[in-house]
Amino acid sequence: MSAKTDEVFSRFEEIGIIPVVVLNDAKDAEPLGKALMEGGLPAAEVTFRTDAAEESIRIMSSNFPDMLVGAGTVLTTEQVDRAVAAGAKFIVAPGLDEEIVKYCLERDIPVCPGTQTASEMTKALKLGLTHVKFFPAENAGGLKMIKAIGAALTKLRFMPTGGINADNVSDYLKDDKIFCCGGSWMVKGDMIKAGKFDEIKEKVKEAAELRKSI
Repeated sequence: MSAKTDEVFSRFEEIGIIPVVVLNDAKDAEPLGKALMEGGLPAAEVTFRTDAAEESIRIMSSNFPDMLVGAGTVLTTEQVDRAVAAGAKFIVAPGLDEEIVKYCLERDIPVCPGTQTASEMTKALKLGLTHVKFFPAENAGGLKMIKAIGAALTKLRFMPTGGINADNVSDYLKDDKIFCCGGSWMVKGDMIKAGKFDEIKEKVKEAAELRKSI
């Protein structure tokens, strides 16, 4: 791992819970970033599912320079370029796309692809990765699956995403194989759309307290 990638994954581990954000309107990026920062989870994986993603990353990155802002649901190298140009500090993909992984590694861009099977995880190791996303976590066997595969793939650590919530996140974070969890329960789309940023901040605070209690 390069020093840059090592620094990013160290911050992932320090923050513990990475809010996975879907923004349909870039005007929500600044108040959401403020809520995340003040709530105690200074990070956001902004998914590239919407037209507002690129501008939202740009707004968050420029207004909150200490925030760990990255792009999620990245499906092409062109999206990698757009995300990084907007200020993304890391790339997350839903699956193990070798083209995207190699593209990021060649450019020293921290990348965390999604994996679900032992074959995909073994391939990730061969590509030189030590940190991967486990997605969709709960549907794919959850913590039991991670422990079972992790016992064999000792050099790999996981970011479970998908089905993670306030009720199960602590169980995940207590396991040494997990360096952080991705979740959206504190930043739900309907709350963002309704402008309930004070409510989001409180939910983020609760999640940050859960992290600190472990």
